[in-house]
Amino acid sequence: MTRKRRMFDIDMPEEAVATQEPATTSHRRGPMASAIVENAEALKARKTAAEAIREENDALAHEFVALRKAGHVVQAVPLDEVHTYMLVRDRMPGEDEELDELVTSIRELGLSNPIRLLPRPDGTGYELVQGYRRLRAYRQLLEETEEEAWAFIPALIMPGEADIAGLYRRMVDENVIRKDLSFAEMAHAAQNYAADPGTEAENLSEAVAALFQSAPYSKRSYIRSFAYLLDMIGEALSYPTEIPRALGVAMARAIKERPEIVGNIKEKLNGWENLSIKDELDMLRRYTLTDEVDEAIPDAVPKPKTGKPGQGTRTKTTFHIRSSAGQVKCTAAVGRLEIKVDRDFSSINRARLERAIASLVDGLG
Repeated sequence: MTRKRRMFDIDMPEEAVATQEPATTSHRRGPMASAIVENAEALKARKTAAEAIREENDALAHEFVALRKAGHVVQAVPLDEVHTYMLVRDRMPGEDEELDELVTSIRELGLSNPIRLLPRPDGTGYELVQGYRRLRAYRQLLEETEEEAWAFIPALIMPGEADIAGLYRRMVDENVIRKDLSFAEMAHAAQNYAADPGTEAENLSEAVAALFQSAPYSKRSYIRSFAYLLDMIGEALSYPTEIPRALGVAMARAIKERPEIVGNIKEKLNGWENLSIKDELDMLRRYTLTDEVDEAIPDAVPKPKTGKPGQGTRTKTTFHIRSSAGQVKCTAAVGRLEIKVDRDFSSINRARLERAIASLVDGLG
């Protein structure tokens, strides 16, 4: 007996009929695949960073080479490779009283300003352009301590061939700007410049004009006067760098007016034992303040003429004051102020003495 299958027709609303989308199959990475991908990405990033660093290093290397060629990179140069033959130094021979201060400063604080050098054409070391006192200080430190650290000096090596005229100007300008050269040393530099065949100067005037282009005419005139003074009696002077500007100019004028005093001055100086700075300057002053000079140099400066103030005559005032250094005798006159005290002023640092005198003069109004 067969059973009949009953069929039921059920009407369902359309919105109730759920339509199912076939599920998409998700592909998940295994641990090994993830590690490989991450490692590849890290290698790529590292390669990119390495390329960037390499490019930056190449750029820095090119910049360093360019700066070094231009003479802007400080290098440690052995002292025995530094020579001073090419230029005649603007420093005059003699003891440098301030060198010990520079040695102490370099020993305690180091060298703040490197010297400047130029390669020698034959390849045997370098020629000094700037920094003669710094070089001397390093050599003194090496001699005193025998430490290897002082056998090398920081230096800037200049490019190109030697321009003798330009190198003289560079050497002189460094000291003139710092007001570190006396008028005698500036005159000495001008004489060497004029005598050097590597320059175009044919005489002293052209040398002064070339070396001291930025100086006013009056200063160039003073330098020429000092050069004349050195030509006439320089070999007899023991302390030419201590001669003040006014005295040097007056002495040059006196020698031009009375050439016969040259032999007398040389004779007096050459036969003077234990000559001090004060002795030499006082003797020169006597020649400039007397109308006639004979074989006997007066022991004292002639007394100035007296007269009514304000009529071009000379008056003098003398007084005494007390100070920390003791009794001070002051003599004031027209164009002159003399201070006498029991103290050795020659032992005072020159720069300090100049500042003190300038402050005194400025304070007088």
